[in-house]
Amino acid sequence: MSLKGFADGASRGNPGAAACGVVLKDPQDKTVRTLGLTIGITTNNVAEYSALILCMQEALQLGAKRLDIFTDSELVAKQWSGDYKIKDATLKVLFILASNLKKCFENVSVTHIPRERNKLADEAANHALNQQELFK
Repeated sequence: MSLKGFADGASRGNPGAAACGVVLKDPQDKTVRTLGLTIGITTNNVAEYSALILCMQEALQLGAKRLDIFTDSELVAKQWSGDYKIKDATLKVLFILASNLKKCFENVSVTHIPRERNKLADEAANHALNQQELFK
């Protein structure tokens, strides 16, 4: 099975309260899963990587063998492709986690898209942050 995943991280402050949002769609463009998850206090880049990892984990749970991930994080997409070096120690660890998850698939691609095309994942991440704020 093949899925499209839209992943986005959000941080209110850098670092600040953070969350990740994931939307998975089937080949007919039907949404099969939407998830927003708070991840504590961290940077936006860590939130973006967390969204990438969550996207892969959820796709695996749904039985995907091929996954095309779309993110508005140029940093994540360029580090994934090898165009950018990973200097931050925390991001290196998250990259290794994502790379290990990749081995569970026949194919994983990560593509940078404009923010406007990633609205559903952004909404999922921000919804999680808004819900967290309600319970402070």
